[in-house]
Amino acid sequence: MCTGGCAKCLGGTLIPLALFGFLANILLFFPGGKVIDNNDHLSDEVWFFGGILGSGVLMIFPALVFLGLKNNDCCGCCGNEGCGKRFAMFTSTIFAVIGFLGAGYSFVISAISINRGPKCLMDNSTWGYPFHEGDYLNDEGLWTKCQEPVDVVPWNLTLFSILLVVGGIQMLLCVIQVINGLLGTLCGDCQCCGCCGGDGPV
Repeated sequence: MCTGGCAKCLGGTLIPLALFGFLANILLFFPGGKVIDNNDHLSDEVWFFGGILGSGVLMIFPALVFLGLKNNDCCGCCGNEGCGKRFAMFTSTIFAVIGFLGAGYSFVISAISINRGPKCLMDNSTWGYPFHEGDYLNDEGLWTKCQEPVDVVPWNLTLFSILLVVGGIQMLLCVIQVINGLLGTLCGDCQCCGCCGGDGPV
């Protein structure tokens, strides 16, 4: 597959992943599927907007750039057949790095939250974090330490796990595009649009 076509494929995959991340982060504001009375009772990591900013907004821009590479003008620099496509592929590597950082941010926030566990109403009638170093992951009996919101443990665990997986996949796709973009920059794309009399590789 040509570098432009590969980038378009990656961009098309990143869009739905970004939407999944965005939606998962939104749902975290409704622990257990219910509206919470006091926002201070939400887990701190929810307010870091890992899915909205990292896997969402910062991923949309690279995805759109990748999608546009397939139709990029080969003669974008003063009639030079190779310059336009090569410059576009180089630019895509910069956006891929931005996307990688955004996905990495979401990945790290999710991992920290999963290890820490959700904020909830504990046995002593105070709100806090009853779990330590992910001990609740291997012992569902500990989940009873969280009295409210109802089902907050599986809710947060599921959604942050989704963000973790989405962030990991996005990071991998961005790394692929960095390699793909560098190949396109150094070697050119295997197809040219035919402008300026060119119909071969650039």
